[in-house]
Amino acid sequence: MAETDQLRELFRLQRSLNERIGVFTEHMAEADKTKWILNYCRAMSQELAELTDSVPWKWWAKYQKFDAQNARVEVVDLFHFLISLAQVLGLSADDVFQAYVKKNQVNFQRQDSGYTQKNHDDSRHI
Repeated sequence: MAETDQLRELFRLQRSLNERIGVFTEHMAEADKTKWILNYCRAMSQELAELTDSVPWKWWAKYQKFDAQNARVEVVDLFHFLISLAQVLGLSADDVFQAYVKKNQVNFQRQDSGYTQKNHDDSRHI
């Protein structure tokens, strides 16, 4: 039995969930793209806040404990919205993989060069 391409499967599952709730990312009008990009950005901001609340960041509060299980759930929630955002922008799992690899190379080059100055052109090829 062939191993499932996990990233492609996540994209397939997310598309199915989005369509079940009435969000069809393929062939979206520009106004709808803007709306859903903002919706997903807001949702990710909220999930980041919830992730932050899983960590005892309030130095003045003695009752807090690190909630690793909830932190893991919040990271997965972020993936739901991030994949949805990628789909609104017309990115497939393959597109994300290829762009990630290219950006990773840029990041390594930046570290190798000391990254002392911002170069706005070093990521244009992605």
